[in-house]
Amino acid sequence: MLLLLFVMVWFAGLDDRALTRPDEGRYSEIPREMAVTGDWVTPRLNGLKYFEKPPLQYWASAFAYNAFGQHNWTARAWPAVTGLLGLLFVFGIGYRLYGKETALAATAILASSLWYFAIAHINTLDMGLTCWMTLTLAGFLYAERTGATRAERAAGMHAAWAGMALAVLSKGLIGIVLPGGVLVFYSLWQRDLRLWDRLHIGTGLLLFFAITAPWFVWVQARNPEFSEFFFFHEHLARFTSHLHRREGAWWYFIPILLGGMAPWTLLFVSRLRHIWALLRKPKPFHPERLLVVWSVFIFLFFSASGSKLPSYILPMFPALAMLMAPSVVQTSPRAHAWNFAASCLFGLVFVGAVLSIERFGTDEIPVELFEDMRPWLAVTVAALSVGTALAWYWRRQAATLGPVLAVALCSLIAWQGVGYAHNALSPATSSYHLVREIVAREGPLAPDVPFFSIQTYEQTLPFYLKRTMTLVDFYDELNLGLELEPEKGIPRIEEFVPVWQALAEGYATMKPGVFDDLRAAGLPMRELGRDTRRVIVSRQ
Repeated sequence: MLLLLFVMVWFAGLDDRALTRPDEGRYSEIPREMAVTGDWVTPRLNGLKYFEKPPLQYWASAFAYNAFGQHNWTARAWPAVTGLLGLLFVFGIGYRLYGKETALAATAILASSLWYFAIAHINTLDMGLTCWMTLTLAGFLYAERTGATRAERAAGMHAAWAGMALAVLSKGLIGIVLPGGVLVFYSLWQRDLRLWDRLHIGTGLLLFFAITAPWFVWVQARNPEFSEFFFFHEHLARFTSHLHRREGAWWYFIPILLGGMAPWTLLFVSRLRHIWALLRKPKPFHPERLLVVWSVFIFLFFSASGSKLPSYILPMFPALAMLMAPSVVQTSPRAHAWNFAASCLFGLVFVGAVLSIERFGTDEIPVELFEDMRPWLAVTVAALSVGTALAWYWRRQAATLGPVLAVALCSLIAWQGVGYAHNALSPATSSYHLVREIVAREGPLAPDVPFFSIQTYEQTLPFYLKRTMTLVDFYDELNLGLELEPEKGIPRIEEFVPVWQALAEGYATMKPGVFDDLRAAGLPMRELGRDTRRVIVSRQ
């Protein structure tokens, strides 16, 4: 019954929340175009070649669109499913290493950690990457564990190679660079270079390239410009420079890690001394050392990168959950109470912020939208409070797993509340509501009539319009596609004016200020609808 309840809560809300800008719009639209065009080799965004990431998630989402239709939930299905699959990998290897109770605790801790849960319910590529990297980690642990048979060693190592291949197809070369770096430092710490002889490198590489090579060869054959952009611009330049304007301080990921571990943050910090004691004990195979190297290497790797985004360190979280679980089930009632009281305080901070909402309102996100968050944040605080009370009660009854499961389930409900609270801002962060209002009032927009996006590109708009747009005086991440197919864009707004005037019918979207300027210049435009960020008009 708990498992059924967990699955229901896990998948709740995928369709209720509007897709938000920019990532959810981008990673929903690329597979939509793939499904519509039937081109499963060359990814395209807004009809333009887009080589920033490999296609595994695009393929999965396109398949979901073809099977079940284009919806919010099918756009988010892959992160949610791979997030759940990652939990199964953690349970499986935790069971083999530590037993059933610890495996359940590790799975519950990971599932209910704020950042893991959040990324599993947002349409980005990071959960898919984390899932397959977790398979890589679990496969290696399975193969190297004490008592593994020869057949189990081979199966585990090949699972790890398959995990790296799928990670590469999910987000690029970090799928093999990160596990490779971890293995180097772990083998040095253990002073055991013989483990490299147990990697099944020959058959492992054959499996790795059998999974990854077909698409890379095929896309390069069709697009000669692919390799230079993908390997140098998207990997080397992204790591070594600030080209993508995503720089951050050296401590950038520290608050993300501590906040993302909620509601387990204080327990995690309090368990560090226990974990350190385990690391000092030599073992022929030392899973705790591997888990620590995995976590620290990923954290330092992205901290050193010239490009930082909050979701980059997500692959740490499965390893941290496995490190915490053996000691958390033995934690005293007082430690549980303090930890979960801190979680309640965390929720109260959100409510306090909403009570002084006038500080957050802007022209683009009005105060009224923030006020709509209040009921859902109240759900968050209530759920965390119930979890704290249950944990305190069961721990006083000498239960070990009960407090962990209670807090985990209540935290899942709490984080769903946060998701719905954020959805209250969707009239400003998504074009979902605007498109629905226009279609309800004007009827469906004609699919064969030209549609222009002037000096802006709203990532969610093509998905909800079910069509691409002609970009006017806008480049940004679509610069490569426009360079390769310049006929699909209009470089300057001055060149757009005569094109628009010559049309019998047409649609366009732009920011309100641009609309005011063009209308003042005498361009014929009828406003179909607007929100705080954009205006949509027709030629007549």
